[in-house]
Amino acid sequence: MSADAPPSDLTCPDCDRTYDAGPDEPWRCDCGHPLEFADRPIPDHPAPEFAALDTRAGLWAFEDFLPISPEVTLGEGFTPLQEPDPDTLDADWTGTVEFKLEYVFPSGSFKDRGATATLSRADELGVEKVVEDSSGNAGAAIAQYAARAGIDADIYVPADAKASKLAAIERVGANPIRVEGTRQDVTDACIEAVESDDEAGWYASHAWNPAFFAGTSTFAFEVAAQRDWEVPDAVVTPLGHGTLFLGAYRGFRALKEAGWTDEMPRLLGAQAAGYAPIADELHGNEAAAGDNSVADGIQILDPARKDQILDAIEETGGDAIALDSEPVEEALDRLHRGGFYTEPTCAVAPAALAEFRERGVLDDEDDVVVPLTGSGLKS
Repeated sequence: MSADAPPSDLTCPDCDRTYDAGPDEPWRCDCGHPLEFADRPIPDHPAPEFAALDTRAGLWAFEDFLPISPEVTLGEGFTPLQEPDPDTLDADWTGTVEFKLEYVFPSGSFKDRGATATLSRADELGVEKVVEDSSGNAGAAIAQYAARAGIDADIYVPADAKASKLAAIERVGANPIRVEGTRQDVTDACIEAVESDDEAGWYASHAWNPAFFAGTSTFAFEVAAQRDWEVPDAVVTPLGHGTLFLGAYRGFRALKEAGWTDEMPRLLGAQAAGYAPIADELHGNEAAAGDNSVADGIQILDPARKDQILDAIEETGGDAIALDSEPVEEALDRLHRGGFYTEPTCAVAPAALAEFRERGVLDDEDDVVVPLTGSGLKS
């Protein structure tokens, strides 16, 4: 979006209400549905040669697709797309796959894609304080970009959040608010504060705020550009609230609408057993049951955009499965031995890739991209 264009209004795709852009705009529709931008830019020019992209602008090289201008940025984006070494990781595990190294972002996770867009939106609107709830990575990203913007931030976190992630929040000047109980209790406490106190702040939620999903859509733009505008057969991502999963869907859809690509990849989600409402919906409770304490970053029982996730799966011929701790721990060990120093939640997607191939959902010859979403330095 042009820097001198007014901020986009918000609209509800469910009931068609429209809300004016501003620091007091609602964080969800009166009907309870997540809001979207009224503007959804689609470029009307051909896809550029990769050399013509200004990669110095990072993910904002794709500003023509975004209803936000780059007000708050740390140069994030264009993370590497790398083939693993089959001699290190075992050929039967990897097949035809490329890893996109999302853990090399400034705050150490892909959540920076959403944070740069969300804080840019907040800056456009003149917001003075943001509020977020997170198990760690999203909170650290929002805190870091709030610091870059000079905007205050309260981050609601589980009382047992990892010390490394708390440090990442505190050391940039944000205020972590620890909440006892489940991950849902953290969200509930944050929403209660936002709803009951006009001074609480602007809800910069990675689950609800449409700016966050505009930011994560740039994952798809980069993948396509790095592959000379050829999309993979499938993309396998971790799946909690679906911020990267839905971002990828929206990005690949926009590329196809713009005529920059010809197809949509199949979107495949990897959930933590015991916290797998999408797998439960698709395959039944037994397929979603179990225990996965390793992938703590996706322990989400009630994703805000569940219906949108299911629609994206249906429209792309995708799927979602739940994994116990053991295959995720094995995948994490393999990643580390292969030179990819990621955090545990990240390993659920490569573990799911192996399971999708074992089940025949994917063939070994299928061309797959798997994002490695978080740094092991924050484990």
